[in-house]
Amino acid sequence: MDETMRQFQQGLVEVETEAEHLLLARHQIVENDKLRNGNREALTALRKRARTTKTSVSTPFESIMKDMGGPGSIPLVKEVCATCGNHDSNEQMWMMFPGTDVFARIPFHAAHTVLETDQTRLDYESKTLQSFVKEKSLIISEKGALADKISPGVLRSLVTLTDKPKQKGLN
Repeated sequence: MDETMRQFQQGLVEVETEAEHLLLARHQIVENDKLRNGNREALTALRKRARTTKTSVSTPFESIMKDMGGPGSIPLVKEVCATCGNHDSNEQMWMMFPGTDVFARIPFHAAHTVLETDQTRLDYESKTLQSFVKEKSLIISEKGALADKISPGVLRSLVTLTDKPKQKGLN
């Protein structure tokens, strides 16, 4: 095999590897989006049960009122969770933990806290994966200089190349 053919083969291997990483990242984004949507639906259901919305329970006023008392004084305002609101935060809820098939009965406040922290983690992972996809797409497009060296017809045939199964009895 001559040197140009070896370089061409190495370039194709690199592009194929980058494309495989890109496809895996896109698949992971889809899986994360499914989990994020499930978490979002569960949080909405919990807020409906508590009769609150994301912004219905204000917390800045409570923090100001808590700071107005001295170090030994009783808080002037009861600390209220933004999701729980006036709902009983000790009410037991059934919850299936992510990645398991185990149901557990846990307090309302703990259930939405677990879901909210999982949601923020999934949001971070999705943003990280999206930037990874952009990076890999850029790398593949930069290596797209192959189109200058190979005709588009040959490149198209390499991309759509598939193995056909052998048919018996045609000898």
